[in-house]
Amino acid sequence: MGKTLLLTGNPGIGKTTIIRNVIAQMGNKAGGFYTEEITGPGGRKGFRLITLDGKEKAQTATIAHVDLRDPKAPRVGRYGVDVAALERVGVPALRRAMQEKKLVIVDEIGTMELYSRAFCDVVMLAILGPTPVLGTIMRYPHPESDVFKTLAQVTLWEVNRTTRDDLTAKVLAWLHKHT
Repeated sequence: MGKTLLLTGNPGIGKTTIIRNVIAQMGNKAGGFYTEEITGPGGRKGFRLITLDGKEKAQTATIAHVDLRDPKAPRVGRYGVDVAALERVGVPALRRAMQEKKLVIVDEIGTMELYSRAFCDVVMLAILGPTPVLGTIMRYPHPESDVFKTLAQVTLWEVNRTTRDDLTAKVLAWLHKHT
């Protein structure tokens, strides 16, 4: 059993909420990033990531948005994906967390993020490294995400309506055993 715990489940089931609850308990012992929706008139407009570098140093980057119309940008549904923003802000945040030997938070390993080879590489380094990793990963099959899910170092827990309310405490207990 390794030092990586990945939460999976349907979109909107509460994976990021659990991650944010854990971050609140861990304080500055966690590094990396979490994601949040960008909303506006008419609902969800995109996604941004927020680094865990402390209030003064935290960075944000919009990694996907309905208004991103660059013809070179990958598209996931109605969203254009800004791979460069992920690589400019998210990948270095993961590297810093590993260098500082903090709990590495990676929310999320999903279709949008998997367009970045640098992201995939740093996630693999984190999983194979000595530092504990807590992340979320897409539920549905995908060649890249399936590789992460099947690694011996990874424990995979499903978040659903039955399990989600108890998972923050269970994740914290799991981390206590593995850190």
